[in-house]
Amino acid sequence: MESYLLAAASLFILCLAQTCYGDVLFSTLPQTLVVSASPMDGQVLKVGEDSIRVTWGLNQSFPEGTDAPYNEVKLKLCYAPISQEDRGWRKTVDNLSKDRTCQFTISHRTYTRITHNLTWIIESDVPTAVYFVRAYAYNSSGNEVAYGQTTDTKKSTNLFKVQAISGRHLSVDIASICFSAFALLSAVGFFLVERRGKNAAKN
Repeated sequence: MESYLLAAASLFILCLAQTCYGDVLFSTLPQTLVVSASPMDGQVLKVGEDSIRVTWGLNQSFPEGTDAPYNEVKLKLCYAPISQEDRGWRKTVDNLSKDRTCQFTISHRTYTRITHNLTWIIESDVPTAVYFVRAYAYNSSGNEVAYGQTTDTKKSTNLFKVQAISGRHLSVDIASICFSAFALLSAVGFFLVERRGKNAAKN
């Protein structure tokens, strides 16, 4: 009996410590927010040019008071599983303090019950990948207490691709071609001059 009480007390202290340090498991969060985004399934968007229109709000089918703890909302751009394969720095972890699924913040604002929408131009630091949008609700302590997302639980539907800047421009390509051509002509010229010099020496 004494060992049972000791084990129960240890478990309680462990849970309390995790709460104090803000450890929240995604699997424990209720999906009470409804989130939608403008890109069509499979659509390709370009950073710095295209935008995403996001709409979010409380699922009205939940009872009154469900959102009482909600203090803030963050909208996040999140990697789809296909863009997480063999990339540990994008890994999904149930412990949200260690999760790397959603690394880009679209918006961060105070929570209100009304339905919101905004238009976000995709920022230049977003890499090429397949994405979805997720919203987290936070309590006054800054811990996640609920979520909503534009895809299903398996993160396999309503996904879109972002195409990052390649880093190459037409002017750079033209300059590279001209430099290569100049280098080739210079090499041919030096070869002809050297050959003519050798012929002249023999004569």
